[in-house]
Amino acid sequence: MSDSLFAQARKSFYKSLVNVLLTDSIGVPSNADGNNPLSVKVASGIARLIQAEAKGARLAGQVAGKQFEEFCLTFIKSTFLELGHIRPGQWSVTRITGRPKLALAAFEQYAHLTAIAEAARSNRQLAAAIGSDYIITPDIVISRAPEEDTVINQPQILVDDTCVKLAALRKINGCLPTLHASISCKWTIRSDRVQNARSEALNLIGNRKGHVPHVVVITGEPLPNRIASIALGTGNIDCVYHFALQELIATIEDLENEEGTKETLRTMVEGKRLKDIADLPMDLAL
Repeated sequence: MSDSLFAQARKSFYKSLVNVLLTDSIGVPSNADGNNPLSVKVASGIARLIQAEAKGARLAGQVAGKQFEEFCLTFIKSTFLELGHIRPGQWSVTRITGRPKLALAAFEQYAHLTAIAEAARSNRQLAAAIGSDYIITPDIVISRAPEEDTVINQPQILVDDTCVKLAALRKINGCLPTLHASISCKWTIRSDRVQNARSEALNLIGNRKGHVPHVVVITGEPLPNRIASIALGTGNIDCVYHFALQELIATIEDLENEEGTKETLRTMVEGKRLKDIADLPMDLAL
């Protein structure tokens, strides 16, 4: 029996990681914390199970992060866009590069941020009062374009010129694409930047006009305790998705004298706060 499309996409994702998931001359994988023996052990186990044991020096953090974003983008495109029969629509999956300050203003729920930014530029007191919380730049975004009336009215005449004049899904109303998902990619999780994803999620929720987009994180972090720092709790991030959850679970379960680590991982998985990257496209189709 041949692999499913999602299984094939997962394998292709791991093959693409060959230039990012590297093990150096002393046996430390590039997503491990070299000063933490458990991190090295778990990362090595994952690399072995996904057959990604290429040798080489660790890439600079920003370089590795950008490449990880690109591979995540390719995976999402190759899977989510195949779910049109479950989630119809004109979908766009893009990676935001260059970190434009008002990237979110291109979407219907956040179009008003342009006016806020312009007002803040001309009023220092206003700028001091509102700060810059509205300036959020996700790594990957999924958006849905408004539909033509010919598409909406295919089964029968559902809308006409007398009504539905403000709905964002109707193109004739002049609305922007709707932000469906904001995806943050974290190759590793370090304590000094771990809360960025939470802050961005809260700002996405608080600054919107319209429905809340999916807000998720994809990570390659090997240590469950570090993943837990953003995965546990509710109200901001929908869920955290691990690039190799099955392999992470298998590696952790084989460890001795790590009951606390095992329990943390089980709590996240059983509590549906941590899933595999292959689960992400289906969750985005909800």
